[in-house]
Amino acid sequence: MTAPRHEVFPVMTTNEPASVDEILWETWKAMELPEGYRAEVIEGVIEVSSTGRRRHAVLISRTRRALETHLFGGDYVAHQMIHVIHRRKSWIPDLLLGPEDLDEILDEDGLGVDAAVVPMVIEVVSPGRRNIERDRVRKRREYARAGIAVYVIIDDFDEDGAVVVLGAPNPGKATYEDEHRVLYGTDAVISSGPAKGFVIGEAITRA
Repeated sequence: MTAPRHEVFPVMTTNEPASVDEILWETWKAMELPEGYRAEVIEGVIEVSSTGRRRHAVLISRTRRALETHLFGGDYVAHQMIHVIHRRKSWIPDLLLGPEDLDEILDEDGLGVDAAVVPMVIEVVSPGRRNIERDRVRKRREYARAGIAVYVIIDDFDEDGAVVVLGAPNPGKATYEDEHRVLYGTDAVISSGPAKGFVIGEAITRA
């Protein structure tokens, strides 16, 4: 994902206390952002970020085009710029798999899609300590808590570049039990789910 420009923290009032999640949720829903910015609710913080750099966009575009070919004729397609909602949390993965008609999986507030029926998300890591930590650590925990079956990280900043494919989420522990890390130059293969057999290799990760 992209670099956060600032973070918005909840302000508690002296009224009957709402939960922190509810305060964050209502604050997030009320936000009006300039064009080109997005807001996510990640582990108790609203994060605002701008659109990614050229390399970020290139990797997403290559991955999406390859996924569309791989998924052709199936029940799932690749989507971009869609909020994934889970228990008053909101994330915008760089890519997600879902049915072509997303009206089938609206969340209860109609603001995005329900994480319970998203089988795979992909994040492309952007430069900067906060960006790297967000995708490798905090969003990894959030996607595991939501039970998203496959989380793929395309990471230019892991040594000379690596693809990490995570599976077998444990929501209670906020971890993925299955992890495969493949350095650039070797094919990373999705081993389960609707994108089973999909390859992330040099055709996608090349400079």
